[in-house]
Amino acid sequence: MKSVAMALFTLAVIASPAQAAQPVTGRWATVDGKAIVQIAPCGRQLCGRIEKIVKPTPGRPQTDIKNPDPALRSKPLVGLALLTGFEDAGDIWKGTIYDPESGKSYASKVSRNGNGTLKVQGCIAIFCKTQTWTPMR
Repeated sequence: MKSVAMALFTLAVIASPAQAAQPVTGRWATVDGKAIVQIAPCGRQLCGRIEKIVKPTPGRPQTDIKNPDPALRSKPLVGLALLTGFEDAGDIWKGTIYDPESGKSYASKVSRNGNGTLKVQGCIAIFCKTQTWTPMR
């Protein structure tokens, strides 16, 4: 009888629908409050664009000067997509993050922390750098 009950429990766990990731849409202050990023749907995925530069880097133009494509280096940072192609991957969102400080893109994972902040990771293989973004009201 115990083996039947255990088999039914195991089947129920396997057949349970996957848990959806918590919503991450909204306005977020990046680490150190340098910028405000608006995360919103773009088609069937989520994207995050710079809405405002709050603390500009002294002496640095407000354009994407580190972009690997020279034709895009004069593009303003405001409106620039930092997060692209994010899809619900169960308990997290997965996509790509662009770092305008280096001009590089990384695999990324985004999830909500229990305190309402956003955990943003940029990864190369298994090595990830984590930032905490705070919600804007």
